[in-house]
Amino acid sequence: MNILSLIGRSQALFNTDTHNYDTELKQLVSSSSFLVLGGAGSIGQAVVKEIFKRNPKKLHVVDISENNLVEVVRDIRSSFGYIDGDFQTFALDIGSVEYDAFIQNDGQYDYVLNLSALKHVRSEKDPFTLMRMINVNVFNTDKTIQQSIENGTKKYFCVSTDKAANPVNMMGASKRIMEMFLMRRSETIEISTARFANVAFSDGSLLHGFNQRIQKRQPIVAPNDIKRYFVTPQESGELCLMSCLLGDNRDIFFPKLSEDLHLITFADIAVRYLKNLGYQPHLCATEDEARELAKTLPEQGKWPCLFSASDTTGEKDFEEFFTDNETLDMQRFSNLGVIKNEPIYDETKLALFEQTIAQMKQNKQWTKQQIIELFHQIIPDFGHKETGKYLDGKM
Repeated sequence: MNILSLIGRSQALFNTDTHNYDTELKQLVSSSSFLVLGGAGSIGQAVVKEIFKRNPKKLHVVDISENNLVEVVRDIRSSFGYIDGDFQTFALDIGSVEYDAFIQNDGQYDYVLNLSALKHVRSEKDPFTLMRMINVNVFNTDKTIQQSIENGTKKYFCVSTDKAANPVNMMGASKRIMEMFLMRRSETIEISTARFANVAFSDGSLLHGFNQRIQKRQPIVAPNDIKRYFVTPQESGELCLMSCLLGDNRDIFFPKLSEDLHLITFADIAVRYLKNLGYQPHLCATEDEARELAKTLPEQGKWPCLFSASDTTGEKDFEEFFTDNETLDMQRFSNLGVIKNEPIYDETKLALFEQTIAQMKQNKQWTKQQIIELFHQIIPDFGHKETGKYLDGKM
């Protein structure tokens, strides 16, 4: 299945930039050692492949998912074979004492790339998963940066999100707060990051769910009013690697908007997806109708679909990679823009955030509303949209 055609494109976004910097990227990778955290997720796997195929001296991959790490190795061996350098994977939780022991045992890496994240808007539905999101997106990031500083790492990279620009959900706001912590650490170690679009067919995404629905003979469901930018998994890996290796301290890379990168609705992709598989979409009015027709329609070359307007908490009406008050460099790369940052942060706010969250954890008691109020203190213009409805309450 051609992912580019499904998201309405004919060519990859970053071909010009990867070609222009090909020699520099190969030289940097082949002479360096890398640690990739969260390296078995969709973006993590893409980053690992981009590094591996350029023959690194050392490439260690850490992820909490043992099964996904197995797939990383199988995929790499099947696609690229072997390298002379040290390639190993470790099934570890970054927040654990086992991970800390792992870092203490070695920890010698030129570049640390952190792709771990709780990325779903639906993860804010309860206060407990929300706290884990804060731990993973903010505090694990800060901890691994501090460990990188102690071990003399040259550069630290981590992924942000387009949803951090004027955030309306807790996931985007957690990444915005993470960026504030990055600014503080950037005075001690070089850090770069990236904001980018939805990665098409990434694990857990709606588009990845289309594959599951077809395999399980279930209806395809998608919002018809939400438009998003999409990049392919390989493009996500290229973007991260270029930010890590070519970015200056505090740079945030993002894809330039162009005729090659345009907004498309999930419903439009669903229609293209089904037609690619040889099915005509059959629009249904209710969940019950869609579930019932899934039993009979596929034999007729049709697939039941339920397309409706979005009404769940945290959905942003539009996507943006930067805000009006951020300084941009749009000249250096052909298809990449760069947000240039000074080390501006409010130490008082960061301390308040750390202390308040620590107190909540110590008490083992907190509410979602308390966390939202804390987020508003740290990000005064945080436009949180609470509708009382969540994605888990829909098909």
